[in-house]
Amino acid sequence: MKYCSTRGQEKGLSFQQVLFAGYAKDMGLYMPEEVPVLQKEELQGLSGYSYTDLVCEVARRFIDEAEIPTVELQELIKNSLHRFRIPEVVRIEKLNGGLNIVELFHGTTLAFKDLGLEVVCALLSYFLTRSGHHVTVLVGTSGDTGSAAIEGVRGRTNMDIVVLLPKGRCTLIQELQMTTVMEDNVHVYRVEGTSDDLDQPIKQCFGDSQLVASHGLISVNSINWGRIMVQIAHYFYLYFQLCEKVGSPVEVVIPTGACGNITAGCLAQRMGLPITLVAGVNTNNIVARTLDGGDFSVQGNVVTSLAPAMDIQIPYNVERLMYLYADGDTNRVKKLMEDFESNGRVLIPQDIMEAMRTAVTGTFTVDDEEITNTLYKIHHDHHYIMCPHTAVAAAYHYRKMGGEHLPHAYIATASPAKFPEALQKAGVPPVTELVTHLKSLPTRSMEMRKGEDWYAMLRTKIESITARRSKA
Repeated sequence: MKYCSTRGQEKGLSFQQVLFAGYAKDMGLYMPEEVPVLQKEELQGLSGYSYTDLVCEVARRFIDEAEIPTVELQELIKNSLHRFRIPEVVRIEKLNGGLNIVELFHGTTLAFKDLGLEVVCALLSYFLTRSGHHVTVLVGTSGDTGSAAIEGVRGRTNMDIVVLLPKGRCTLIQELQMTTVMEDNVHVYRVEGTSDDLDQPIKQCFGDSQLVASHGLISVNSINWGRIMVQIAHYFYLYFQLCEKVGSPVEVVIPTGACGNITAGCLAQRMGLPITLVAGVNTNNIVARTLDGGDFSVQGNVVTSLAPAMDIQIPYNVERLMYLYADGDTNRVKKLMEDFESNGRVLIPQDIMEAMRTAVTGTFTVDDEEITNTLYKIHHDHHYIMCPHTAVAAAYHYRKMGGEHLPHAYIATASPAKFPEALQKAGVPPVTELVTHLKSLPTRSMEMRKGEDWYAMLRTKIESITARRSKA
């Protein structure tokens, strides 16, 4: 298995090379040069596997045996997932009326990001232990990625992590999950801006090849291929749990932000899984405009919503979707992305959009009022409490009532315990037992204020980490 940049400058890279990279050298994203396809007999053979075993099977198809032997890969993945609060790791709550909630949030930080990041950080540490090297992980977060990445890195001697969070735009619980971590290898900045604002200095850092090379700078956002790879597995798991028989269709409804989860679902379909995807977005609806009509454009400012992980204007994994449905034509992807970066808008060609719609068959937009109404209705009708992002997906259930009868899966991306403010607005009782301890812990963070040179601040921090590690 070899990897390339979506923009074509790099080809023939190993899994280890792309795992340790952020953006590609041409500022594209990494993708496998070929997607392995499973025949129906192979799918049938996997249908009884546990979630953990499916992660192993998916990873084996994207990581050469020569890079990580199978026994070591299986041990690494199983050890990565041992901290989840339920033995099955992923649970599907089957509510009445076909409302199947796929709970991906039983990890340490109560969000689906734990699934990918626990494995990715273990993979990084595996290679670092063999080489004796040190890396600095640089992460921008809208809420959940930062805390999950911190949990994967904290206390590791071969890794430091620098996290940028948008001040006042995460929930209090999300912020405390990051700022209450006191390990010396964890560095958290609260930034006066949006998630898209803080992505800019991060992208500048990864665009500085000397900085990246000199300081072992890497990303574990969904920029990182390893995250996408691991997330493919939960589509296999939910499919086998919900399909009427192997080969029959299942529709998956996904609350969507940067499109990492959608990309993983599209890859799962390309691998032979008979699923279709529906993308739900909040008021920040660039993904809906893109997937509906090919209008990939930035419009206005990011609106703060009850589903903050989806409060973005630039879903960078759209580039991976372009690559996948342009059949790997890197020249076309490069031109489209250069136009987007120059003009803030590009129209995705019709042939690419038609191919994309074989996987992503629809989109819908949910505002805060509908999120609140859905939270209340689910609790009233089913005595079930969900997070506001999951409510975006569940809103589709009420829109389609009386429609098609194939099985539906609704992705639950985070625990409701992380969003007490949204639950309160909906008149739903808070879920507190998993997070109340955070409010009594000391906090530590640094500030990035408007008008300051955030790129220079990051450079200085990264250089100081390397100097400290070199001295040690």
